[in-house]
Amino acid sequence: MKRRFYSFIAAASLLLSGCASVVESNVTAFHAWPADANGKSYAFAPAKEQENNLEYGSYAQLIRQQLNTLGFTEAPDKKSAQLAVSFRYGMNTEQVVVTRPAYDPFFYGPPPGWGRFGPHPYGFYGPYGPFYDPFWYGGPMQTTSYPIFLRRLQIGIANADGKQLYDVVVDSDGSRAGLSAVMPYMVRAAFSDFPGPSGVTRHIKIQVDKENDKDSGKDGDKSRKPPG
Repeated sequence: MKRRFYSFIAAASLLLSGCASVVESNVTAFHAWPADANGKSYAFAPAKEQENNLEYGSYAQLIRQQLNTLGFTEAPDKKSAQLAVSFRYGMNTEQVVVTRPAYDPFFYGPPPGWGRFGPHPYGFYGPYGPFYDPFWYGGPMQTTSYPIFLRRLQIGIANADGKQLYDVVVDSDGSRAGLSAVMPYMVRAAFSDFPGPSGVTRHIKIQVDKENDKDSGKDGDKSRKPPG
C-alpha cells in the first residue's frame, strides 16, 4: 500500500512538471436567452476604469470575433445597439505544496567533494544491495512548492432595457503567469455551444494552437492540472 502511495505521488509530480497541449476551463453560464435575440446588434459597455485600457481592448477583440462568428453584428454606437456586452477578468495566485520521495536510485550520498556520479563507497547499489526499495520501507521525503495562477473571465450580455440575458464565468488555472496567452482559449470556452445549458458547470478542453504555444512558451502556460 505504501509503495503504491509513493508511486502515485511521484507520477503526479511528473504530470505537474509537464507542458500541456490543451487549455482546460470550468465554464458556468446562467441565461434566459430568447430565440429572437440571435443575430441582433451589440455594443461593448466598458466600466469607467476599463475605458481606453489597452488590455481591455485586446480582450474585447477576442470576444468580438466570437460574437461575429455566432452571427451577431456590432452596432456603430451604444444607442443603436440591441444588446450590451460587458466583461471583467483577473488573476490570483496560490501556492501549492507537493511532498514526494527524496529517492535517487543511482546515488546514496557521496562523501564531501564527490560529484553525482563519482565513486560509491559501498558499490553501485549503495550499502543496502540491489534489492533495497526505499519506497517499501518509507524512505526520506522532500517537500517543494510552486505557484498556481487562478484566472477568471466573466462575460455578461443584456438587452437594451438592461435585463441580463446571459452571464458566464470561465475559471482556468495553470503554472504560467501570463493571462493574455490563455485568454483566447477562455473566450472560446465561454461561447462553446452558445448559449449552452443554464446553471451547469462544464469542463472544456481546447487544443493549444501550435504557433501561439511557441510564442507563449517564454512565459508559459498550462491549464491545470496545472494548465500550461
